[in-house]
Amino acid sequence: MSGAVIQELTDILRSRRNASPEASYTASLFAGGVNGILQKVGEEATEVLLAAKDAAAAGGSAGVAPGRDAALIHEMADLWFHCLVLLIQQNQDPQWVLDELERRLGVSGHEEKAQRAGNPPIMQADSQPGE
Repeated sequence: MSGAVIQELTDILRSRRNASPEASYTASLFAGGVNGILQKVGEEATEVLLAAKDAAAAGGSAGVAPGRDAALIHEMADLWFHCLVLLIQQNQDPQWVLDELERRLGVSGHEEKAQRAGNPPIMQADSQPGE
């Protein structure tokens, strides 16, 4: 997902935080609070798992067949969307996630986990993405 798409979605999500829940699905998610959003993230994550399992089963003993799996892509898009809603509800900038992924590029997973050695750093409220 490009930064431009993330920024456009972020702007839309922020604009819907205080919209009428009757007029906007996204506003209804925000109106449900963190527990409602977490429930949706959990549901969507489960749907991703099931779609991936179905794709693997369809591939037979060779594993997942090459090419685009429409069901998996659709469910993953739903999950990413709901994760973005959660980030906005928690006053977190999705760009910070992209920055963290960029920071991890070229770092082995074992090394990255060793660097954490406890809790990840907490960004100060006045921090900007990329800092």
